[in-house]
Amino acid sequence: MENVIFSADKIVMDAKISNKHEAITLAGQLLVQGEHVTDDYIAKMFEREELMTTYIGNGVAIPHGTNESKEFIKSSGISIVQVPNGVDFGNGNIAYLIIGIAGIGDEHLEILSNIAIVCSEEENVKTLINASTKEAIIEIFERG
Repeated sequence: MENVIFSADKIVMDAKISNKHEAITLAGQLLVQGEHVTDDYIAKMFEREELMTTYIGNGVAIPHGTNESKEFIKSSGISIVQVPNGVDFGNGNIAYLIIGIAGIGDEHLEILSNIAIVCSEEENVKTLINASTKEAIIEIFERG
């Protein structure tokens, strides 16, 4: 079976999340379920968050592992958690879209870049936060 970086089974719509820990855990679990990473990767996502917030602005956070987490990555992948009520990522930064990523080699840089381009447009982020279907979310990222 071909390993798809981004697909509907790695998107959670309308998540009810009460804190950053839950948000990162869910984004990580989706990557585990998609067979992109091992469970150990989630711990590295928390390490990364402790080093520096993965909140990038515009209501978006991109939790991912540290450089030491490469051994836990089986394939590149993206997970998306839509949180309409938002979750506090610290310093008053509220994330409505949590995008978990794992990348083989330097692929994470390209993935991050593509996500940053899409999420730099406030209109795109609003559309993603308010999307009612997984297909609508996928379409926005495929469009770039």
